[in-house]
Amino acid sequence: QVQLVESGGGLVQAGGSLRLSCAVSGSTFSISDIGWYRQAPRKDRELVAAVNPGGTTNYADSVKGRFTMSRDNAKNTAYLQMNSLKREDTAVYYCNFVTPKRVYWGQGTQVTVSS
Repeated sequence: QVQLVESGGGLVQAGGSLRLSCAVSGSTFSISDIGWYRQAPRKDRELVAAVNPGGTTNYADSVKGRFTMSRDNAKNTAYLQMNSLKREDTAVYYCNFVTPKRVYWGQGTQVTVSS
């Protein structure tokens, strides 16, 4: 059974940093795409960043230059380093793990950026 465990969310002032982690168990992590999505109140869920098995990353325009996504295949964990946070980054962040059979979602972690 595939499980995703997210951590690292919290409250931070604008301009600050947070690092989110997503630990995956129950599947072959190294051959799967993994990403981070976020959903702010009254808005649709949107892609923030993703990384493929080869390490190629893809970012939303709104976070380019501020966020960095990485993966550690030895630890079955993906990370999202978020720097220069803005109030508009406030949202619930979800880890997304794609296998050939289905897509899995984490439970979500709240990120709140205060001014």
